Amino acid sequence: MFDLPLPIHPTPRPSGPAPHSPNGTADPKRPFALTVPNPLPAAQMSGRAAPMVLARFATLAEAMQGAIDHAEDIAPDASPQMIAILDRDARLVLAGAASESAVAWCHPVASAAEARSVVHEASQLRAQAGRATDWREADLAERLRQRADLLDARLVDPLWRGFAARALQLAA
Repeated sequence: MFDLPLPIHPTPRPSGPAPHSPNGTADPKRPFALTVPNPLPAAQMSGRAAPMVLARFATLAEAMQGAIDHAEDIAPDASPQMIAILDRDARLVLAGAASESAVAWCHPVASAAEARSVVHEASQLRAQAGRATDWREADLAERLRQRADLLDARLVDPLWRGFAARALQLAA
């Protein structure tokens, strides 16, 4: 499970979205799932919106590269898309914002106290976004929600916090 081949070197990959690659990335036995939020309004409003799995990978390094490959297919004028890597038990391993051929990974929280602080700040941002929506400030509300999502992306599962932080150091 902790088989991250380091350092991470760029490798030539075929262009196109990661989920359509012919090497069997849909294999559910692979431990790392590259996911995006479910965009369906009904799923989001239900509170049970399971993320959509784009592809599965054998190692975290492969999943990180798959996220970059996915980002290459995002239009230059599109807003950033949240992307997450989950383990086979659906625990958050790493998350970030993908846009125009790059992924800005969010550094994981270091402790439970920091996690509580992040949850509190994200909650406040979402409340402000709700008020901005009431004031018909849709752009402001969207920016506040994006900031809250980026904070939530730092809430890596405690099992993965140290490992994810080290993977980001080595990938930098």
